[in-house]
Amino acid sequence: MDKSQWQERIQLIEKALVQELKRKPALEPKLQEAMEYSLTAGGKRLRPILVMAAADAVGAKGTDFVQVACGIEMIHTYSLIHDDLPAMDNDDYRRGKLTNHKVFGEAMAILAGDALLTQAFEVMGRQQGVEPQVLLRVMQEMSIAAGPDGMVGGQVIDMLSEDKRISMEELRKLHMGKTGALFRAALRCGAILGGATEKQLADLTEYAECFGLAFQITDDILDVIGDEAEIGKPVGSDERNNKSTYVTLTSLEEAQALAAKTVDRAVNALSDMGEEAKFLRELVQYLINRKK
Repeated sequence: MDKSQWQERIQLIEKALVQELKRKPALEPKLQEAMEYSLTAGGKRLRPILVMAAADAVGAKGTDFVQVACGIEMIHTYSLIHDDLPAMDNDDYRRGKLTNHKVFGEAMAILAGDALLTQAFEVMGRQQGVEPQVLLRVMQEMSIAAGPDGMVGGQVIDMLSEDKRISMEELRKLHMGKTGALFRAALRCGAILGGATEKQLADLTEYAECFGLAFQITDDILDVIGDEAEIGKPVGSDERNNKSTYVTLTSLEEAQALAAKTVDRAVNALSDMGEEAKFLRELVQYLINRKK
């Protein structure tokens, strides 16, 4: 796929995230440092990109919604900080750098995550050019995705599933919350901000659910065959933590086949959309071949 649009928008998001942090510095400089450390650590910026791409797909201008895009990236970053904690996945590296708690200590890492989560809603609340009722709907979508019915609920299932062999249905439920919920929210919120019809919103929701599933299956595959230098963290962590994955519950070959089938479903979900959805079609196809 042509990555120029992706790179342009990453640069837009990176600049906006730095501006948001500097716009209202934390009361304590050490907290500010910890927040900046993880928020500016790079990454694909997939979730804010998806907000913009969904708005584009329904005929709006995705770059008009940078505030909401930044907010969802702050929520995602908070989840990574907490995910890496010793009480959770106990990871030492993220995106090729030491994890937040390894640099700032567990207490500060927890607080940095808390700060990013709560500040995200302030940032989204300042989105301009959107009717109040539309923005309220977007913030409700985001809060549901981040809470007990989404990311937090999925993380709890993940913790309770350690050292157990769970069913494929339980694994899907886990990842629909932990990983898929924020992808779903990003695409739905972009569509809502862009004035999507009910049919367009339904199609993008179907795409989002397939996208999240394909992303997670690929993540599980990379944990087995990925290059540590490429993915920025040690491979084999799922096996060390005795976690059920799409690879361990089936096989590497079956997981790869399921990922390909899910990508096809995602592309088909956008069959009634025009050229504006080209980026989303190409993105999910690129996803299955990613190295990190």
